[in-house]
Amino acid sequence: MPPASNSWHDYARELGINLQRARAAKGVSQERAAHAAGISTFTYRKLEKGESNPGTPANPRLRTLIALAEILDVDVRELLPSKSPGVAVGR
Repeated sequence: MPPASNSWHDYARELGINLQRARAAKGVSQERAAHAAGISTFTYRKLEKGESNPGTPANPRLRTLIALAEILDVDVRELLPSKSPGVAVGR
């Protein structure tokens, strides 16, 4: 698998910022958001940082994103950055 591009790292970081903002606006703790979405607090904290492992951008499951959007009472599109990271094969 090819290394992640800088644009994917930026996209994941922006996703994390969007999660953090939505969570703060809703007044929900990281622990509560994680538990309600069915993920560990550690995993949730990593999502807010935009990473999954050190040096690896976050790539959450669609189910996790939808669950978090429901918990935070936002449309899932509000969590996703507006600019595509350009990860399609053959681009």
